[in-house]
Amino acid sequence: MSVAHTSRVVKFMGVPIAMGGFSFKCTLVTVARLIGVPGLLFSVGVTAALSQQPAASPSAVSAEWRDTSLPAERRADLALAAMSRAEKLQLVFGYFSTQAPWMISATKNFVAPDAGRVNSAGYVPGIERLGIPALWETDAGEGVATQRSPNPRERTALPSGLALAASWDRQNAFAGGAMIGNEARLSGFNVQLAGGVNLLREPRNGRNFEYAGEDPLLAGTIVGFEIQGIQSNHIISTLKHFAFNDQETNRGTIDVAIDETAARESDLLAFQIANEIGKPGSVMCSYNRVNGAAACENDWLLNQVLKADWRFKGYVMSDWGAVRSTVEAAKAGLDQESGWAFDASAYFGGALREALNYGHVDQSRLDDMACRILFAMFANGLFDNPILGDQSAQINFSAHASVTRSAAEDSIVLLKNDDLLPLKSSLKTIAVIGGHADKGVLSGGGSSQVYPIGGLAVPNEGPKDFPGPMVFYPSAPMKALQSRSSATITYADGNDLDAAAGLASRSDIAIVFATQWAAESLDLPNLDLPNGQDALIAAVAKANPRTIVVLETGGPVFMPWLSQVGAVLEAWYPGTSGGEAIARILSGEVDPSGHLPATFPASLSQLPRPQLDGDAKLDEDAHPSTNYNVEGAAVGYKWFDKRALTPLFPFGYGLSFTRFDLGGLSAEPAGEGIRVSLSVRNVGKVEGKAVVQAYVGRESGSWEAPKRLGSFDKVELAAGESKSITLDIDPLLLATFDPSSKKWLIEPGDYKVIVGQSATDVAASTTVHLDFRELEIGRH
Repeated sequence: MSVAHTSRVVKFMGVPIAMGGFSFKCTLVTVARLIGVPGLLFSVGVTAALSQQPAASPSAVSAEWRDTSLPAERRADLALAAMSRAEKLQLVFGYFSTQAPWMISATKNFVAPDAGRVNSAGYVPGIERLGIPALWETDAGEGVATQRSPNPRERTALPSGLALAASWDRQNAFAGGAMIGNEARLSGFNVQLAGGVNLLREPRNGRNFEYAGEDPLLAGTIVGFEIQGIQSNHIISTLKHFAFNDQETNRGTIDVAIDETAARESDLLAFQIANEIGKPGSVMCSYNRVNGAAACENDWLLNQVLKADWRFKGYVMSDWGAVRSTVEAAKAGLDQESGWAFDASAYFGGALREALNYGHVDQSRLDDMACRILFAMFANGLFDNPILGDQSAQINFSAHASVTRSAAEDSIVLLKNDDLLPLKSSLKTIAVIGGHADKGVLSGGGSSQVYPIGGLAVPNEGPKDFPGPMVFYPSAPMKALQSRSSATITYADGNDLDAAAGLASRSDIAIVFATQWAAESLDLPNLDLPNGQDALIAAVAKANPRTIVVLETGGPVFMPWLSQVGAVLEAWYPGTSGGEAIARILSGEVDPSGHLPATFPASLSQLPRPQLDGDAKLDEDAHPSTNYNVEGAAVGYKWFDKRALTPLFPFGYGLSFTRFDLGGLSAEPAGEGIRVSLSVRNVGKVEGKAVVQAYVGRESGSWEAPKRLGSFDKVELAAGESKSITLDIDPLLLATFDPSSKKWLIEPGDYKVIVGQSATDVAASTTVHLDFRELEIGRH
């Protein structure tokens, strides 16, 4: 017996995403449990199904599952049939690959496995008898990360995940993913722990820089295409952190309260979109609790939503240290414990073996766990394209520098420009102040930290222990700008306000580089620039109103000096070619085309939680809570719309050195969604890229907010050029989730379609009438 699902193709923004059908034995156990057929739990499944087949020797079965013409599901079943229980248990238990002094204790006595990659995230031993490869895992997001080490791998770093989302560019995301996936593979890794899609509910979250903003469509799309790019290298990418891990304060214990409708229409929708587009081999469950249950032993999240509703065929791995139990976690859908010895106990080691021996966990569940891991390995080519160890000498760092520079250029957002940019060729003197702009550009800290070619541009900054150090990449904006300008450029570090102001007053123009370091494991205390930088900018602007501010931040910040300066660029953490990218924007070589993936609030009082829930001083046995039902699915711009709040800068906002007109709008029902047609014209004097955004709202009804982002596209246009474009609004963006029927429902009535270049820009609008429709809960 098998679970069958009809193949189909759906579209996101006009991009066809093949939803392959499957007949997958190792999903039967989970589905049987969820549909309430207890007899199926033990009488049907991989073990029972395989027992009906003729016995085969391991070598014969091995030869059969090596047949590349067979689908991944069939090959996984055949490989599973050849495995012993001990070998299956070996596949579901992973080790940390870094020898950390704090792990050596009387209770754990952890020693990093010799076969793991040195100073990397994890290792799962292979099964040599059957030719099943080991899993070598690297932390990621921006590139191949190295755990803190005196001799780190030096690799290429993309701009931060939030920056990649600011590009609003699917091809950019795919190319970036393909690049870091290539470096992972050539570094000896076949699992990359990238794919962070947690929504930006809390702008103070220390890991916002790793994620993709506040909107489920934008975040899910960008991350989905990045995962596609990574997995094009025949390696597995994860999708993480599942789910609602939207703050770092008390991340291991905090309990998130959210009702199902709000969950499905916000964070879970971002994960669903990323899963459908990217088809990740693995999903990583998070540290926090959700509605009382830890995410890695949360039956609703793992069994019901992910595996049953979305028909996810890969495996669920834990975050490092996120496992809380053996029996509960195994039954709730966790397939692999990762990163021992971060957890309090080896839950999927000897304890799982005991649970199987005494019937607390059924054998069919272990088969399901191992089968899912095998499926992900077959589906992503790990068997047929084995990793050959460290081949980093083959990495084309020069070509990869161009990839990350292009990604940074497309992500930089021009927030203000009083005709100061691009810089005029007539300038004689330029003051560059602060942010170590003479040395490099900032990156975010924690497990995703990529170390650059050439080492740290600014050593000994930030914490000596995790999540430090503070890493500046040696791509100096000042040096890159000097190569493009005949002006005399003078640097001041900004530590002396009077000296900085004096330099600014003697210069034709002043450029202040301001930084905000954010990192895993800690949240920001507020959204102010740290270390007196707001006062520095104010002093420089007072001395010379022709002041430009370049922000290198992990997310939104306040700007009390905004009215005093002439231009502002948000450069995020721009990656290992970030200095070149910033200089190319400042000089006008490239038109800025980034748009905000997150709302910049004007004050903390505008947020659903002005004070961050939880307390960093609480011990690990405390169980703080946070109530996401306050805003529900109205995250970011939707909250601001609903409450009629005016932000500092709205979601989707971004200026250009040219101008774009949108016109000729029409919209009509198409399939289960809406098809939008319009024209875009570059009415300026330079080439540029327009980010066209289509929002949809209800004339009446009970949506979480007045409107939702329904579709988007990035369009490159020469000066004077016009293009006609079509945007498809996916039906899930028109529907509400009904938990009683487990259906997505499109209510009958009139829907307003609004096109513009930000969440508050209305270039044109029209109305479309839709009939009632019911949609499938999951689409592959």
